[in-house]
Amino acid sequence: MASSTADDLKKTLGDLDKDSFISLLSKLIGEAKFVQNNPPDLIPQEDRVVKHVLASLLPLSTTTGGGPLLINHVTYHPGRGNVIVEYPGTVPGKVLSFVGCHMDVVTANPDDWEFDPFSLSIDGDKLRGRGTTDCLGHVALVTELMRRLAQTKPKLKSTVVVVLIANEENSSISGVGVDALVKDGLLNKLKDGPLFWIDTADKQPCIGTGGAIPWKLHVTGKLFHSGLPHKAINPLELAMEALKEIQSRFYRDFPPHDKEKVYGYATPSTMKPTQWKYPGGGINQIPFECTISGDVRLTPFYNITDVTKKLQEYVDDINENITNLDSRGPVSKYVLPDENLRGRLTISFDETSSGVACDLESRGFHVLCKATEEVVGHVKPYSITGTLPLIRELQDSMFKLLDMA
Repeated sequence: MASSTADDLKKTLGDLDKDSFISLLSKLIGEAKFVQNNPPDLIPQEDRVVKHVLASLLPLSTTTGGGPLLINHVTYHPGRGNVIVEYPGTVPGKVLSFVGCHMDVVTANPDDWEFDPFSLSIDGDKLRGRGTTDCLGHVALVTELMRRLAQTKPKLKSTVVVVLIANEENSSISGVGVDALVKDGLLNKLKDGPLFWIDTADKQPCIGTGGAIPWKLHVTGKLFHSGLPHKAINPLELAMEALKEIQSRFYRDFPPHDKEKVYGYATPSTMKPTQWKYPGGGINQIPFECTISGDVRLTPFYNITDVTKKLQEYVDDINENITNLDSRGPVSKYVLPDENLRGRLTISFDETSSGVACDLESRGFHVLCKATEEVVGHVKPYSITGTLPLIRELQDSMFKLLDMA
């Protein structure tokens, strides 16, 4: 689209109708209590949000004969719908899509809030309530965009598609949201054009995410009384020293990548413990075993499979050469030759996910940066090693993902 055409379109659409936006957002936040996503206790009913979206858009749709919008309400689980809205363009095959606005929210305990999280309140220029930034505010915004397109009817070459999804905040129940839409081929046409994932609670474009490798390091030793530590293999000491060695090797083999600066990553790839578990017992007892759990957060310039393979190699090497590992004090040891006992490590992995690096050469990226600069006053794209596995699945399915806007 030429700049003059873009300027004409902006004039045609005009500014955001704030009263309409706030009215719709108020209704959506009013449903936030019922779309909290934390199974099995809280299973969202996204159709409570859908009904307000449809009330706004159906009068301007082909369904009612009142306008050009094509609306598809797709439900795989009762009460848990997705909405696909299209504003038709003039050139077949040309498409621009906004995907990822989700109609579920994370939980909120009203006792921990200074205001009611389940109703919209306004404090100066702040809109407050669960979901205003993640992601009911986005749902309201793109709904208003599609409503305005249908009212003004500009002639666009590209078809504009908005996909509002269920079940983004929790993956323990599958086959509900965008995963099911992709599986059924309902988003295939979006592969022909740029796709913006709209789910960032920030004013700046997010252009990269991280992969995640959840790991568990299980360590076995020998239980004994702490007054006779020379007769024990202390799994806690072994775990600490082994993890230190594993981390050192990880940072040697997967150092900060040059592209991380280009993408503005806040951190390089990291490996760290986050949980510690042991069987219990008296303070005067050296336990038999313990488990340290944690994760690797990996920038998308490294391969998940390469990292898991390396981690397994580190553990195998430490087991083979356990006497070379640093110990703690004159009687700390990991082998008891007289008893033919050795401490041992095993590592296991839960489900992994890969990160995403958006296309920085794409036209869509440059257009978004220009728009951000015009609206915010400056543009500074950024990346984090938080995970968004749904986005990577789209990219792997050949969608032209440009930005997590």
